[in-house]
Amino acid sequence: MNDQQTIQLTMRASDRDRQQVVERLQGALEDGRLSMDEFADRTGLAFHAVTYGDLAPLCADLPASGPVVVSEPTPGAAAAPGVGCSRAGYLAGLPMVLKILWTTWLVAVSVNVVVWALVSGTGGHLAYPWPVWVAGPYGAVLFAVSAGVVLFRRSRPPVARTCARLMKANG
Repeated sequence: MNDQQTIQLTMRASDRDRQQVVERLQGALEDGRLSMDEFADRTGLAFHAVTYGDLAPLCADLPASGPVVVSEPTPGAAAAPGVGCSRAGYLAGLPMVLKILWTTWLVAVSVNVVVWALVSGTGGHLAYPWPVWVAGPYGAVLFAVSAGVVLFRRSRPPVARTCARLMKANG
């Protein structure tokens, strides 16, 4: 190993670098390349990694990208690229903090709507729809923050490049 590789391995890793490695490990878990125990162990090591040298071995035994599956397109089955391609759902690409905030928002709005419905149903008249004030402003802020995170993440280089760079630095 030359001096440049040694210097690169001792450079401190950023939160984004750690997150990219975790996303790569998650892809390997989804592909069946890692067991759940291996994924949990490596994810823990990734979040505690300090340098690129700590991150490099975590994906060194994984291929640079998933397998390429080529299939013959069926007539009329062509879809717009990127539309409906996500298997994991709308919140899949968000950080865990935003997933928790969306879940908390959904629970709070649901409880408020149920209370409003009970008050309206037992009072004999339709009460003022005050749950809108719980759902609206906070939902708009969460939506704006989530959209910003998604746009920021799309502007970054793909995870495979980060792991490939780490593997190259590791030798």
